[in-house]
Formats: sequence, C-alpha cells, structure tokens
Amino acid sequence: MTASAHFDDVIIGAGHNGLTAAAYLAGAGRSVLVLEKADHVGGAAVSAMPFPGLPARLSRYAYLVSLMPREIIADLGLDIELVRRRYSSYTPLPHDPATGILVDTDDVEATAESFRRATGSESVFTAWQSFYGRMGTIAQRVFPTMLEPLRSAAEIHDLVIGTDSTEAELWETLTSSPLGVLLDQYFDDDVVRGIVATDGLIGTFADLDDPSLRQNICFLYHLIGGGTGDWDVPVGGMGAVSGALYQAASSAGAEIRTGTTILGIDPSDGTVELSAGTVSASMLYAACAPQALDDLLDDPIATETDTRGAQLKINLVLERLPQLRDAFVAPDAAFSGTLHVNEAADQLSAAWRQADRGQVPELPPCEIYCHTLSDRSILGPELDGRHTLTLFGLHMPPEVFDAPGAVEHAVGATLASLNSVLAEPIQSVIAHDVAGDPCIEVKTPQDLEADLGLPGGNIFHRSLQWPWAETADAVGTWGVETHHPRLLLCGAGARRGGGVSGIPGRNAATKVLTES
Repeated sequence: MTASAHFDDVIIGAGHNGLTAAAYLAGAGRSVLVLEKADHVGGAAVSAMPFPGLPARLSRYAYLVSLMPREIIADLGLDIELVRRRYSSYTPLPHDPATGILVDTDDVEATAESFRRATGSESVFTAWQSFYGRMGTIAQRVFPTMLEPLRSAAEIHDLVIGTDSTEAELWETLTSSPLGVLLDQYFDDDVVRGIVATDGLIGTFADLDDPSLRQNICFLYHLIGGGTGDWDVPVGGMGAVSGALYQAASSAGAEIRTGTTILGIDPSDGTVELSAGTVSASMLYAACAPQALDDLLDDPIATETDTRGAQLKINLVLERLPQLRDAFVAPDAAFSGTLHVNEAADQLSAAWRQADRGQVPELPPCEIYCHTLSDRSILGPELDGRHTLTLFGLHMPPEVFDAPGAVEHAVGATLASLNSVLAEPIQSVIAHDVAGDPCIEVKTPQDLEADLGLPGGNIFHRSLQWPWAETADAVGTWGVETHHPRLLLCGAGARRGGGVSGIPGRNAATKVLTES
C-alpha cells in the first residue's frame, strides 16, 4: 500500500479532543492532518438549530463545561467565555413538590434556610457544607494531576491526605466502597442523598451500590473539574467551544478534512486507508471511541464489552418558563441551575432496577437547566422572552428503547415526571416552529450511536477510569497509550477522558512533544 501523502501526525476524529491535540501539535511546528467522517467538526460539542424558522442555537449533546483546564484555554489562546451559575441546584421534594431545596452559591444563609424548611433539620445543611468543603479540598489536590504523567494510586492517596488526615476516611470510602455506602455515612436525608448521588450517574448506568464502583469514578470526575467542581455555561453555546478549538488548530497550520471515510488503519507503519487514496503518519491518534477504532484495526485495543450509555436527552424551546408548585422559589432561580426532578436516592434505585429489567422507569429521574438564563446570545433577537430548556433523563440505557413505541413512552413518562413539580404542564409553554410543530428534540442512546459513533450511546465512549495508574507499569505514562507504539488515544475513551475537557487531546500531544 503506497501512501499519497505523509504527515507527522494524523488524527482520527475532529471532536473537541481531536482539535485540541491538533492545535498543540501544529503549534509545535508539526504537520498535522485531522480526518472527520461527519460534514462538520466538534463531535458532541456542537450547537445546532433543530427547529425550522427559530434562530435558537442549542447545545445539542454536551451542554456544560467543568473539566476543561484553564491551562488549555490559555495555551491555545481560546476565545471562550464560561459563565458561573449563581444557583447550583433546585430540588423539589418528591412527596411535597410545593417545597424544595435551593442552593444559592451567593447566599449561604438563604441556602441554609432552604435546607431547614425542606428537611426540618439544622444538621443536614451542616453535613452538606462539610462534605462539599472536604470534596473541594480533594478537587484542588487531584485536578492539577490530570495534566501530568499518571501517578500511582498510593501517590494520589498521599497527595489527597497530605499532612492532615481529615480527608482520609472520605477518600478511603470513595475509592473502595460503593457510592451508596458513602452517602449513607454522610447524609440522613434521602432527598439530599439523591442530590449528591446524581453526579455519579450522569451517563453511567449503575446502581448506587454497584460493586464495580463505576458510579464512584463518575462522581469523582464531576466533582473535581477546575479544582472546584463548578459546571459553567459556555457563552455562545457548546459550538463556541469547538469553534474556538477549530480556529486554534487551523490557524496553527493543521489540515482538517471533513466528510472523510476511513477504511482501515495499519499502526505498524502509520498508514491510513481512505475511500480516496491513503495517507501515512509518524504518529496516529484516535479521537474516536476505542470500539469504533477497533473496526479499523486488525489487532483491536478495546477490552470492555459493556459500553452502554444511559441517558435520554430532550431539547426544548419555551415561550416562557413554567411556574413551579413551590411559591417560595422563582422559576428564574430554579431553572438557571440544575433542577433535580424525582431524584431522591430511593427513586434513583427504583428507576435503576426497572431499567435493568429493560423497562422505562415509571417515574423517570431527570434534571433540567436553562442555558438562556445565563446566556441570551444563543437566541436571535426575535425570540426575546423565550427560553431553551435541556432535560437529561437518567437510567435510560439503550435496551429500554427497543420495543415499538418505547421512545414516545419514555418521553411522555419523563415529561410527566417534570410536570409533577410544576404548577402547569410543560407542554403548555413549549414554543412551535414555523410549521406549527412543537419545539422538542429527543436524543436516545441509539441516536448518539448513529449520529456520533458512540458505542451504546455512551457519552464517555466507555466507562470512566480512575484518574491514576492502576498498574505499576502504567505509572509515568499519559493514559493515552495503546499496545501499538505509533497509535495513541486522544478522545474521551483515554484514561482521564470524559466530559468536555480537552485533557486527552492535550496529554496525547504532550506525550509526543516531550518524547520526540
């Protein structure tokens, strides 16, 4: 096989991680080619206008940013603005939705009063503050290591504990016992346990007591981002993030080809067979999912067989925000953070059991937020007063959508779950496009697999992994290596992947740049 062109680096996939790797490598003076199957860049980090006649640019798949280090933004000179949300979350009580817990990051006393009103206890908020204060300390110590060669588990343990053993018990439980055990130790209230627990279940199909601890790993990733765990809104939508990375990569000299079909890869000589010729490279990088990469290799790299995602994504445009049953909380506050609906710990467990049997949960747990309360720029001026709404349903693995009519059933059940905390049905405030159709877009795991090449619709490409070396021979590596020396992972399926971060892309590039 004779290659028609040779590059220093060929990157497969122009998602945000592939673009990050390209920007670093091209910026160092290397010749870089990025190959993308779709007709656009960005992967899951894109904006779209799905409703005809309505200039509303929704963050179609990914929608918040937490894990992207400021170092990457500075290194690449990215023109990205991230907005911190004042209200972290609002959670109506499932048994009494006229009462809820509003977490206001600007007003500790108001938050404390909200906890007292909802739980009837002074101690619940004290436990909340203590837990998140300690997790904040862990985040500050662990997150900077995401841009370093992998440390051993023992080294991370010593880093977290430091000279003060205050965090020892929390860290030991988090890394060795199921998340449900940890939450039972720290919180007496089932609703509060559920609020905390959801960070372990985003995109992860697991019970809180799953012995695999994959829910614990997901939980850790969600709470260490940026060293604070805050989840920020990208101004201009998620497309602004991938757009800035595209600009950085192309300005540095990377060649980016979209609409390209790859037929096979030979990592022994760096050859990539395309539908129209071949190219070769000194180094190959896979920003696609490991299982998708295996389809191109004679010698596969993926070992995980269960890569199921577990989410139902619903995008909406509203004429206005709906009223809540809780008269103490304004809709603007409730929807600007994360609105938790029917996510008490016992409800999460019940939903998981039903989904594990292949059934749509009777009362689907879900969470909602409104991008436009933080950033009006994603709407055209003619949509003044309207809002977007993003709904993320938990415990929705692919198999629950297999039966005829299952998608419609799941959507109906999920909207009914949301309606249980509203004073008016959400359907009554959904806007309509120019054809008169309601502005509602639904994405199942099957859609994510078909649209984005994500196996099982897994938004992390595969199960997240602890952000340290789990074997002695992996210490000092970058978590991007495969058994093919010329082939690196640079997407979410790498260790320390997942979320919109750019970390795998940066680490793959750093490995090559520091070792060449």
